[in-house]
Parts: sequence; structure tokens; C-alpha cells
Amino acid sequence: MAKNDKAHINLSNQIKNREVKKTYIALVRGIVKENEATINMPIGRSKTDRLKMAVTKDGKEAITHFKVLKRYDGFTLLEIKIDTGRTHQIRVHLAEIGYPVLGDYVYSNGKNPFGIEGQCLHAKKLEFNHPSTGKKMVLEAPIPKYIKNIIGEDL
Repeated sequence: MAKNDKAHINLSNQIKNREVKKTYIALVRGIVKENEATINMPIGRSKTDRLKMAVTKDGKEAITHFKVLKRYDGFTLLEIKIDTGRTHQIRVHLAEIGYPVLGDYVYSNGKNPFGIEGQCLHAKKLEFNHPSTGKKMVLEAPIPKYIKNIIGEDL
């Protein structure tokens, strides 16, 4: 998204220094018992399927924080913030603790009672400092209709 090299370097440094805040919404299968928690498990390439990522002993640090927004019959709506940005981090972590993202055919057993196409994982908010002005930027994206159709409300 950078318009020039200087901006690109600045934004890359913000990401590297964990200054960019990313907030996601996910609808997961199962009733999450904790109201909020942190998952701190290293993620690396799967040893059994090279196309997938997995929690591995020799993986890179990966930290995911979640908070329950609402519990439904058999599903939980989560707000998720990540400190790190590993490939498929949210999906891998949630599947690892037994709450796969609804519609995720890679990291779950594929059960999809709503028949949706795509995952119920949405990048809701991105916060960073503008690379030229230093002004705090907050970009938000509305929750997709296919997720709203399942949860039946606006967030």
C-alpha cells in the first residue's frame, strides 16, 4: 500500500516493531469457555503437509489474543488481536485449541452447517502511523454480509 520506497520502509519497520495493530472478527465452531485468553504457540511449516502451517516446536513465535463477543448455539464470535503475523496464524491457533474458524476447509474437518463459501474470519481494523505525517491511521472494514447473515446482527 506504500506509494514510495520511504513509505514502504517506514511501514515495514512499523510491522517489524509490532507497532501495527490488527483486529479481526472470527466465528468459530464450538463454545469457547474462556471470556478472553492468549495463545502463545510457535508456528512453522507442517511436517506432514508442506502446503499447511502448524504448531511446531521449532516454529517461529506466534501470539494471538482473543475475547468472546457472543456465544451462540454451537458457535462463538471472537474478537482477535495478534502480536505477530505468521502465515495462517489465527486459523492455525484456533484449530489447535479446538475451535476452528467456520468455513475453513484447510484447518478444520470441513463441517459447514451454513453452507457458506469462504471463512468466517474478517480483518476488521488496522491501526498504524502514517509514514509521512506520523498521524495515527485507523482503517475499518464492515463485517461481510455472509457473516452478518449467520450472526443476525451488526457489530
